[in-house]
Amino acid sequence: MSIRSGGAGDVEAIAELHTASWRTAYAGIMPDEYLSGPLETDRAELWSRRLTEAVMPGLFVAEDAAALLGFAYLVPTADGRVLLDNLHARPDSRGRGIGSRLLEHGLKWAATEFPRRAVYLEVLRDNTAAIAFYERRGGRRTDARIGRFEAGFELPEYEYTWDPAVPA
Repeated sequence: MSIRSGGAGDVEAIAELHTASWRTAYAGIMPDEYLSGPLETDRAELWSRRLTEAVMPGLFVAEDAAALLGFAYLVPTADGRVLLDNLHARPDSRGRGIGSRLLEHGLKWAATEFPRRAVYLEVLRDNTAAIAFYERRGGRRTDARIGRFEAGFELPEYEYTWDPAVPA
């Protein structure tokens, strides 16, 4: 498995993986009519908008010779932090260290590109597997709130934060 920067050529594969990941991880959490309905179109439109440049600096993809295995997307925010907006591994490849390696890669990238900025993410409160994953990897719960989705529903979520890494 290798990790590289992602770009516009990855739109279709990322949207497909993102859809599969949400349908698996959020079954019973997000409305069934959304997961089985417009999700695929929503994810394709999202990634088409995001990936208008040849290379997106905060997008990293994990792949092997056969397929895209996972991706992470980080973006600096106006409040002086870096948002880990997406971290997904192909559902049939979970447990192989893909998410861990992408998270580590993203945290190192953030420390280099945005020194002294904390990295945070938002995770649905009922996504207990993801919460356990983030806590095992040093994430600290720093907030709880209601997440609002463009599809018109709201769900409780937590914020997890990694303190800023200070370059040596």
